[in-house]
Amino acid sequence: MTKPASAASTPLIPEQRRELIVKHLRREGVLSYRQLTDLVGVSHMTIRRDISVLEEAGRVLATPGGAKIASRLVTEPSRFEKARQDVAEKDGMARHAASLVTESMTIYLDAGTTIQAMRPHLESIRDLTVVTNDLAIIAAFLDHPTADIIAIGGRVEKANQSTTGRLAALTLHELSIDIAFLSSSSWDLRRGVTTPTESKIAPKTAALESASETVLVAGSSKYGTFGRYRVLDLTDLDMIVTDAGLSDATATGIEELGVSVVRTGGDAG
Repeated sequence: MTKPASAASTPLIPEQRRELIVKHLRREGVLSYRQLTDLVGVSHMTIRRDISVLEEAGRVLATPGGAKIASRLVTEPSRFEKARQDVAEKDGMARHAASLVTESMTIYLDAGTTIQAMRPHLESIRDLTVVTNDLAIIAAFLDHPTADIIAIGGRVEKANQSTTGRLAALTLHELSIDIAFLSSSSWDLRRGVTTPTESKIAPKTAALESASETVLVAGSSKYGTFGRYRVLDLTDLDMIVTDAGLSDATATGIEELGVSVVRTGGDAG
């Protein structure tokens, strides 16, 4: 544990104090409000205010009783692992995302288990055109009574059962999409939507450019992590559908950018 600053030191201005908080969190990973109070030498209320400001900036995440540093995502878990995580939260997000879809729309469904969870909620929507790079989503829509399916080609990423790269993007550039539903395993306010895999950038950005509206469907557990490659800024989105785990401070910070935030489940639904 790092040592607290001397009580006799000159009081820091807010920006200096917040940089010190980030420095401590980078060293320790996670700290309680009480620990941060002792380390920085200010009141508990001041620390909470600083954490709120830093969280809105996407630099730290508030936790029950404290805060942690935003972390880097080096590799994504396999589709099998993702399918077992946050099942109830995914269904809530998928249900709301599907409620945005109306008859005869052309929609893009990005690769991912949360987006795939939209399928049951789209059963009654007639004359859909479903554009996707996700092999499992393609299979899931084969028995939809009226949906037309456009499969995006490209290199197959076996672990996540999806196509990626420039070839996948080429098809998307030829289409006019009503709503693009994007997924992400790493996103935050400061860095936007990121990925550890370069080949995933082209299909996501092509879908964004081809769509009239773009919706990110991503859980709060993914917030505060970031990959090596930037895909898009949150300001490029029209809406973010997430779960009730996203804090009020973070939701407010995103909405101040002009992006609608929907938190499903719990008290924030």
